[in-house]
Amino acid sequence: MTRTEMQACIDECIRCMQACNACYEACLKEDGLEMMRTCIRLDRECADICGFAAQAMAQGSTYYGELCLICAEACESCGAECAKHETEHCRRCAEACYACAGACIALVDASVEAHGSPTA
Repeated sequence: MTRTEMQACIDECIRCMQACNACYEACLKEDGLEMMRTCIRLDRECADICGFAAQAMAQGSTYYGELCLICAEACESCGAECAKHETEHCRRCAEACYACAGACIALVDASVEAHGSPTA
């Protein structure tokens, strides 16, 4: 795993965090707020986890691999929920979530391949 690969994952985490924050804000303004409750909750959780994962990677945390796996799981959940809605902000959020999940998994896979463990 190279620094370039890690930076690409950090960038995807930040993009996803921004998309989740935008989706969260837009969902709060939607009619039928009750229908958006799960989306709003997952947007907040995913944004927070993506931000934390990006920070951990930038700081060279020993636990970045485990955090990336958690981030990928949160992104998959948020992306699946956003994909249920027809709004443009939810579509953009789902795309960002799936891209981030993929980047996190790719980074962990590269680390395992290089070092035999998710972190090294």
